[in-house]
Amino acid sequence: MPSTSKRVLKALRPITEENIDSRVVRGQYGNGYIRGKNVVGYLEEEGGDPGSTTETFVAIRVDIDNWRWADVPFYLRTGKGMAAKRSEVVIIFKKLPHNIFSDSYQNLPPNKLIIRLQPDEGVEIEMLNKVPGIGDGLQLQRTMLDLSFCEAFNNTRIADAYERLILEIMSGHQALFIHREEVERSWTWIDSIQKAWQKSHEPPKQYPAGSWGPVASVALLARDDREWEEYSYA
Repeated sequence: MPSTSKRVLKALRPITEENIDSRVVRGQYGNGYIRGKNVVGYLEEEGGDPGSTTETFVAIRVDIDNWRWADVPFYLRTGKGMAAKRSEVVIIFKKLPHNIFSDSYQNLPPNKLIIRLQPDEGVEIEMLNKVPGIGDGLQLQRTMLDLSFCEAFNNTRIADAYERLILEIMSGHQALFIHREEVERSWTWIDSIQKAWQKSHEPPKQYPAGSWGPVASVALLARDDREWEEYSYA
């Protein structure tokens, strides 16, 4: 597994001053509301630097230049002051080249595999399914198959991220950790992004606390005719 990770890190397409505008969006949250509570912006927090250009949000398009992942874009997004605390991996499958339901549905949405890491660990499969019944013609409906670990293993206590990490350290297990070379390769790739930011002198784009980030992060995916998976929270 470590050797596979090293090969992937080595194959990461560099992000430099020439292509950073089309690959990366960084932001900084301003005043807003999170779950009905007023939140002051990052620059207005007590003890903070009013002139800080520290980013609190990053969205990146990542390309891996090897035979397996060529032409498959990866989109990463992380930030503070977001609409919700949620960690997940969303795999969107390619659309079929031939639509057998074209008489009824011109544009079929792609199927999705969603791996929830936190707060509700589980796996979801979102797909089109024929609505049961006869006499109404062919009708398709988005259907969600949901495996919630909390429900499936309700008699088993699931440790949180840091708790499990500490237990793995005490047990001497290395599956959740990376080697020094992986760390060095990761920082080499990230350093080129930070150097490009320093040369551009462009401050982070503002976004209101309680949102899903700057508008520019939406445009980052829109250029590829894609969009982020987002949810509504009260």
